[in-house]
Amino acid sequence: QVQLVESGGGLVQAGGSLRLSCAASRGTFSYYAMGWFRQAQGKEREFVAAIARNTGSTYYSDSVKGRFTISIDDAKNTLYLQMNSMKPEHTDVYYCAASIAHSASYYYPSTYDDWGQGTQVAVSS
Repeated sequence: QVQLVESGGGLVQAGGSLRLSCAASRGTFSYYAMGWFRQAQGKEREFVAAIARNTGSTYYSDSVKGRFTISIDDAKNTLYLQMNSMKPEHTDVYYCAASIAHSASYYYPSTYDDWGQGTQVAVSS
């Protein structure tokens, strides 16, 4: 059963914005933390951003800090990633992830229990 479903990917020009959504079928309240990763074909999955639900603490990779914002709407059971001032190097498949337990670090894919199927983001120059 698919637990996480992403949407909102697409093609945008450099400098533009996109908002990714991730709907959690078991409810966002089921998770301790949620995050976003990106992956290019043939490369390892790379951390983008994460949020701890109980504290609201957010974590970002250096490459997106100040441009991207992660947030959760528990009433809608949805995780978001607002991406602003996008660059061609932000082109990738983006994955939503969720962890059911506390972790010392949310930067690693192994921390997460559930994953979405991915949504393609392309930024043209």
